[in-house]
Amino acid sequence: MSGPIRLNTPLKDEEIAKLNIGDFVLLNGVVYTARDAAHQRMLEILAQGGELPFDLAGQVIYYVGPAPEPPGHVIGSAGPTTAGRMDSYTPELVRHGLKGMIGKGQRSREVIYSMVECRAVYFTAIGGAAALLAEKIKESRIIAFPELGPEAIRQIVLDDFPAIVANDIHGQDLFKTGWKRYRRRKRRKTG
Repeated sequence: MSGPIRLNTPLKDEEIAKLNIGDFVLLNGVVYTARDAAHQRMLEILAQGGELPFDLAGQVIYYVGPAPEPPGHVIGSAGPTTAGRMDSYTPELVRHGLKGMIGKGQRSREVIYSMVECRAVYFTAIGGAAALLAEKIKESRIIAFPELGPEAIRQIVLDDFPAIVANDIHGQDLFKTGWKRYRRRKRRKTG
């Protein structure tokens, strides 16, 4: 196994094309945070022909609602939220240029199709390691919807944030592949 792949945001199509499920990546640069409520508001803005709080082209959204920052830190614990909660909103954002998402758990078939069609990827981050992941966030500031509290949209800066490619532009799904491998191993051990 080779070492991690370092990626800088905004993501470029030629970089995304080289990624495959299971690749370990270290993300660097500006990323935006958003959860359910912020996604709903962004889709409402797009439906009304308005302008989003940030340009989606090439960008990555981290599904996180960070804890309040303790003294001396730029952000509190910042672990990934279940990505499926954003699935109904994601295809539209991908069609508007979003190139990457970070969360935990599987994505719907519709999201996977939109990633193939528009050349976007989904990264999974380790759930349960929120305090450690927060150490990889070097800057944080709210840029939209402050009334949403932890669900406000933040612009954050990542420094070697660890993630794994869970869905690539080829339609591959790490979760399905992983289950198939597990079942084969289990059958071999019990057969």
